[in-house]
Amino acid sequence: MSLSEALLAGASPAELAAAPLPAEFLAAHLRAEDQNIFDGVADRDVRKTLHVGPVPMPELAPDEVLIGVMASSINYNTVWSATFEPLPTFGFLRSYGRQGGWAARHDQPFHVLGSDAAGVVVRVGSGVRHWRIGDHVLVSAACVDDQEASVQHDGMLGEHQLAWGFETNYGGLAHYTIARASQLIPKPPHLTWEEAATVPACAGTAYRMLVSDRGARMKQGDVVLIWGASGGLGAYAVQLVKNGGGIAVGVVGSERKAEMARMLGCDLVINRAEIGIGGDDGADPERVVEHGRALGRLIRRAIGEDPHIAFDHVGRSTFGVSVFVVRRGGAVVTCGSSTGYQHHFDNRYLWMRLKRIIGSHVANLQEQVECARLFTQGSIVPALTELYPLDGVGEATRLVQLNEHLGKVGVLCLADRPGLGVTDPERRARIGEDRLTALRAFGTRSAGQEDPA
Repeated sequence: MSLSEALLAGASPAELAAAPLPAEFLAAHLRAEDQNIFDGVADRDVRKTLHVGPVPMPELAPDEVLIGVMASSINYNTVWSATFEPLPTFGFLRSYGRQGGWAARHDQPFHVLGSDAAGVVVRVGSGVRHWRIGDHVLVSAACVDDQEASVQHDGMLGEHQLAWGFETNYGGLAHYTIARASQLIPKPPHLTWEEAATVPACAGTAYRMLVSDRGARMKQGDVVLIWGASGGLGAYAVQLVKNGGGIAVGVVGSERKAEMARMLGCDLVINRAEIGIGGDDGADPERVVEHGRALGRLIRRAIGEDPHIAFDHVGRSTFGVSVFVVRRGGAVVTCGSSTGYQHHFDNRYLWMRLKRIIGSHVANLQEQVECARLFTQGSIVPALTELYPLDGVGEATRLVQLNEHLGKVGVLCLADRPGLGVTDPERRARIGEDRLTALRAFGTRSAGQEDPA
């Protein structure tokens, strides 16, 4: 029996250990030779650069584990990688490889992508202490050097912290992946593989941004403005706000997305069209203030007060409005810039009203474990709406590139069908199948099914 067959058959740890490692495995990857393919092209269609095919199995470092990936999911950094913007990620791999030693393995003419994974540990390095073959795990996207002093204070402060599957090779959109033992999170036992694979990158990031004492430190009753409230990050942000006793104000771009934001529990949902945000208005100071005043009026009319926190990952088109609209002493917490990195805002509204801007990136391991615990309790549910097979990763990523998705887009890897991986069916029944899968109604297709269109 091959290792992949053993994983699908639910083999014992001893059987997994006895199964031979394949010399190569199937993975979604980029090719270095394609880096200039989009020169002079307006539409950088990710389907042209995302390849699914065999890559060689890497050797395992002492502090790493090899995971049979049952499912993964699409994050926006895969769009950046596949469009080679703002920089080709092969530069990241070369830089990492120059460290020498085990890092040199990552400098390859291919780049296996993916910053999420749920699967089974199939091999452990000689220095791994707390994990065993057969363990069911999630992988945090924060790849940190645990020998750096700052990491002992907060893993995300490490000088050599890297985004796994984006700044490193051998990511999660594959049949197998390597990760450091310090990236592993116990999988919530009641979730399927595809549900669990949507958790670490987006839910963990939202947890640090809102709940952690290193983020906005949200408290009960806080009004939280959430841009993109029906997306992967936003869907988890809404749930975390409601679970923590806050008031969620979601901003979305369509009525379909508004419907999902309401289902998630938003107290107020605003369509961007109501305040006129679009294009590159974020670079126009007068338009920023105009949009901020319009948004503030809508929020005060419905909620009665200004936001304490703005949850911003959109960037250029929204950041100035976020700075303007939060109350005196409020906070803007940001983890990304999908519409552009150059932000424009009127600094008077920041310094004279004592507001704060908080940079946040992924989450440290403790925050990831705390976040996963909320799923195990049933306080937070997966944001999975779409599911694709691994050979459909180009279409899955294109959906995210065009912002036509809602929630999280999942990808089945070694798992040959949805619904596998549940080891605590009683807990799943207590939480409720309908609740756990409610957001599937906002998807357009499932793995192995024809598109409804």
